[in-house]
Amino acid sequence: MMEDVSISLPDWAQTELAAMPTHLTSVEERMAAVIRFSQLNVEHDTGGPFAAGVFERDSGRLVVIGVNRVVPLNCSSAHAEIVALMHAQKILGTFDLGGPGMPVYQLVVNWRPCAMCFGSLPWSGIRSLVVAGSGPELEEITGFDEGPIHPEWRSELEKRGITVQDGVLTEAACDVFRYFRDSGALVYNGRLGNDDE
Repeated sequence: MMEDVSISLPDWAQTELAAMPTHLTSVEERMAAVIRFSQLNVEHDTGGPFAAGVFERDSGRLVVIGVNRVVPLNCSSAHAEIVALMHAQKILGTFDLGGPGMPVYQLVVNWRPCAMCFGSLPWSGIRSLVVAGSGPELEEITGFDEGPIHPEWRSELEKRGITVQDGVLTEAACDVFRYFRDSGALVYNGRLGNDDE
C-alpha cells in the first residue's frame, strides 16, 4: 500500500508563524522575515538555506512562509517556493492565486528561484515576485546548482503578468548562505553534483 505524501512545515516554523504580525507592510519587512526563516531552517537542521513567503501585495497580509524541506523529507521538489505556494493554495482553498476577485498575491524569496521553482511561478497565479538577489552569489557561496534559467527570465515572467523586484536585502540573504556554507551542511545537488553514472 502506498503511503500518503505530505510536505509539512517544521514545528519551529509553525510556532514562528503563529507569533508573527498579520501584516508586513513593506517589501523590506517581508524579505527580512523570509531571510530570518532561511537562517532558522539551517539552525534547526530542517532543510537548506531557503525560504519563501506568500503575502497580499497591497495590504501586506501574511499568508504563509515556507522553507526548504528537501533533505529531511527526502523530496527533491520540496523547495521553499513550492512549499510556500502549496501551503498558501491550501490555506486559501484555490489552485490559482490569481483568480477572479482575489487580491494580488506576492511571492517573496531569499534568492531568484531555481529552474524548477521558476517554472512553478506562472502556474501558481501569483502576480508579484520579490527576490533578494539574482546573481551568481548563491551558487558561488554555497555550491548549489540552480539549473539553467532562461536568460530573459524577468521579461518571461512579466509577459505572463508577474512583476519582478530584485535586490531587496541582498547582503543579508548572502550572510545566511555563508552561514550555511560554514556550517558544513549537505549541499544536495542531484547525484551530489557528480555527472558520472
